[in-house]
This record gives sequence, C-alpha cells and structure tokens, in this order.
Amino acid sequence: MYKHLLSAALFLANFLVANAQLTLKVTSIPVNTPANANIHAVGTFNNWNPSDASKILSPIGGGQYQIVLNPPVGEVKFKFTRGSWASVEGNANGGFLPDRILNYNGQPTTVNLSILTWEDLGGSGGNGTAAANVQILDTDFYIPQLNRNRRIWLYLPPDYQTTTKKYPVLYMHDGQNLFDQNTSFSGEWEIDESLNELHAQGNWGCIVVGIDNGGQFRLDEYSPWVNPQYGGGQGDEYVEFITSTLKPYIDANFRTLPGRMSTGIAGSSMGGLISMYAFSERQDIFAKAGIFSPAFWFADNQPANHVATHAKLGNARVYFLSGADEEDDGNQSNYVVQDMQAVSNAMGTAGFSPSEKSFNVKSDGQHSEWFWAREFPDAYEWLFADITSAGSEPIQPKPSLEIFPNPASTWVRFSGVNPEDKIEFQILGSDGKHWRDSTLLGNEPLWTGDLPAGFYFVKARKTGGNWGIARLVRQ
Repeated sequence: MYKHLLSAALFLANFLVANAQLTLKVTSIPVNTPANANIHAVGTFNNWNPSDASKILSPIGGGQYQIVLNPPVGEVKFKFTRGSWASVEGNANGGFLPDRILNYNGQPTTVNLSILTWEDLGGSGGNGTAAANVQILDTDFYIPQLNRNRRIWLYLPPDYQTTTKKYPVLYMHDGQNLFDQNTSFSGEWEIDESLNELHAQGNWGCIVVGIDNGGQFRLDEYSPWVNPQYGGGQGDEYVEFITSTLKPYIDANFRTLPGRMSTGIAGSSMGGLISMYAFSERQDIFAKAGIFSPAFWFADNQPANHVATHAKLGNARVYFLSGADEEDDGNQSNYVVQDMQAVSNAMGTAGFSPSEKSFNVKSDGQHSEWFWAREFPDAYEWLFADITSAGSEPIQPKPSLEIFPNPASTWVRFSGVNPEDKIEFQILGSDGKHWRDSTLLGNEPLWTGDLPAGFYFVKARKTGGNWGIARLVRQ
C-alpha cells in the first residue's frame, strides 16, 4: 500500500512539474504599435525564432496580452517582436534592449511586463512629442463607477525595465495635456521631459498615471459639488474610480510603492479642485497633492469647509501654485489666489502644520499649460523629497497601525501591543466626524458594534508615543 501511495505521489509531482506554466503578461504596449500587429515571444524556448506563429501573444482585454509557456526549469532569456528582428522591442529611448532574463523554478508563474518601444518605430508617440517611456496603458479603460471608458497614459521611469526598483506614483488629471503636444488642448505639461531630466540628475524616479478628461463630463467628474450654471456632482464617483479601480490595477501590474506616503494626486484648474478633494477625503490613499491654479470658485466656500472638517490623519505634503495674473473663467480670476489661501488656511484648522504646505504665487503666472509645465519640476521635487532623494533608495513605511479583524462587525483589537500597554485612540468617520475618543489596555478589545456600516479611520498610540493610523471597514 505504501509503495502504491509513494508511486502515485511521485507521478503527481512529475505531472505537475511537466505541466507547470510560465505566463508572460504584457500590461502595456507603445502607443504607436500598428493596429492588428501580432506580438511574438522570442527566446531560448523557441530557438530565438522571431516569427514563430505558435508564440503569438493573445489579447486578453484592457490593452493587455499574454502567452503561456512551458520552458524547462532554469534561466529563461527572451524578447518581444512584431514578427521579425527588424521590429524587435527597444529600450526607453527606442534603442537596443538587452535580453530579458528570468529564473524559472518550475512552478506556475505569471510575470507582468511592459513593452516600451519598437526599434523600427523609435519613440512611443509616432509624430507626437511624448517621450519613448510614455505609453498608452489602455485607450478604453472602463470606469465602473460612472459606466464610462477613458484613455489612460503611463509614464515609467527610464530605468524601469533594467532594474527591480519600486517607485512612488502620481495620479494626474487631463491626461491629454500631460505628455504630447498633439493631444493637448493648448500646450503640454512636458511631464515626461521634466522627470527624465531629473532622473538623469539622480532622482529616484516616479510613475505617472495620466487620466484623460471626459470632455463633456469634465466639469461633472471634477467636482463633487454641483454648480447651478456649470454642473458637477460626480466627483465622488470619479475619486472612487481612482482609489478603488485604477490604483489597485496599477499596484497589481507595476512595481509601485503603494502606501499613502508614496502616492500623490495632482491637476490644474478643475483638476486642482478634485485633487484637493481627493486628498482630503481619502487621506488613507493620498499623502501628496499638487494643486495648480485651482478652480475653487466653482464650489464657493465648500472646498475650504471640506478640508477644515476632515482632520489630519497622517503626515502629508500639499503644493499650492497660482499665478498673480490668472485668467480663469470670466470675472472669477480675481478669486483664484484668495480661494487658494482659504483652503490652505483650512488645512491648519484640520491639524496640518505649516511645513506640510507650500504656498506659491508667481508674479508672471497665468492660467496656462506653459506655466504649469515650468513649475511642475519644483512642485514634484518638493512633494516627493522624502521619497525620491537623489542617490537614496525610498523606504516604504510599514503600516503604522494594524487592527483585526478588518472588515469588522462588533469588536477589533490592536496588533503589536503588549497587554499592559495603555492605548489612546480615536475613531473618525470618512466625513471627519469624531465617533470615539478614549483609552484602553492592549489586551482589551475595541467595541465597534454601534458604528454604522462604512469606512472609518482609527488613530491610536501608546501613551506618549507617535500616532498611527489604520482604515477600518465596518460591515
């Protein structure tokens, strides 16, 4: 009996090894990839045949492709082509890319990859001005919260394909205007050129995700508040798309530093309004915000009130920028700096320190892309100075507070505390409302049974220690 079991076990083990699979998943391709082009996997597994019809990647939706291989255990070298060595993939500048190498252990494995350029086509944008390391992640990314689709741009640092580094991420609005002159409304921000130059000077690098505006839906999506004349009111759904759909996708498919301290959001005009709202509303996600020439006038005093009533939940950085010669919508231009100052002051009411704000009014600044392009590098360096210092590796902070179970129904406990520790804690609603402010010992559970279903923030510390924060889901 034992021999039979042993034989069966050995057979099963050999079967699993023999049928183990390596999945190469391409999450993005260059924007100038010809329509209906076949993408081939070429490598040690097919004698480097660039036109092998059996190694064509299959489209799996969302602008992604994949192929399943069964290579022998050990080192696997490969590249991607469009069917010949003349159309092989290139590096970030459109030049020669060394062989991709991975060590396959014989277990079912999926590897997420990104094709930056094609050698025969050069940069990623054809006749556009986007750098080679800018890609279209998807031309039709689905927004379930609004039942719409949107083009998503992706900037990857120049060394993304040649290192194993992880990077902070900056989410930006009005993606049409960020990278390419040909798609911009009235000039581009030159985000790619600026970040490439900073990277060449030693900056660690940052992934930028650009979200196209929705055209006729732009004002609706960029404000949670309704303006009787111009619209609005869909800002919550738009922010929920970024935090619950887009960000999880980016974190799952790219090498990101996913924590709040390494995640930012930025935009101009109405994009500045929704960035400030997203930062204040979702401090569990964003600790950085770039607020360029914000159109706070659109919602009267509501942006300042919102910030003031959402207490600080952790260290943060917010960069405010405006020009002294702003020309916003009609006679509203006189209020840009005044409204921006009111929101900045509201941050103080919410508990933020002066060092967590940078307030900038430039005498020659106007409501224009050239102004925002010029000022972006300074804003970026200030926002991410604690993450991407030249020559130093970012340290992703561990969660400062852990509670379990989460989601919760009636009781939760704190992790990593001693039974005799005295714990000070607060429970805050996502709207900033204080639900509880008390103390307990480390071995005592925290009652949550009286909280309505929803999202909450729990701030806690050992007496005399530093505050930590955790997001709590109440079922």
